[in-house]
Amino acid sequence: MNQATTPIVRNVDARHRYEILVDGERAGFTAYRDRDGQRVFFHTEIDDAFAGRGLASVLVREALSDVRSSGGRIVPVCPYVAKFLKKQEEFADLTDPVTPEILQWLETTLAR
Repeated sequence: MNQATTPIVRNVDARHRYEILVDGERAGFTAYRDRDGQRVFFHTEIDDAFAGRGLASVLVREALSDVRSSGGRIVPVCPYVAKFLKKQEEFADLTDPVTPEILQWLETTLAR
């Protein structure tokens, strides 16, 4: 396996997502919407061509670290983000529960 370069994670605010780049090529993303200081993550995807390299965990760790540094909170609607958080206790202090209210808000927001 050729690890030529370290993957780069960037927040693409206009598209409401963090993208992970490998050799300048977008390998995947985790999507969010912001709500009252909470960043609600709802979908994470790694392109098949980049699967099996651990990129999803790199992507999510960087995204959550960015939320921490901006003083925000995390709501893990995305199953991958929720699973990641169960394993990574260091983000427990800034994780809020997924509530029916948040799910309803997200559905309405995404339908726009």
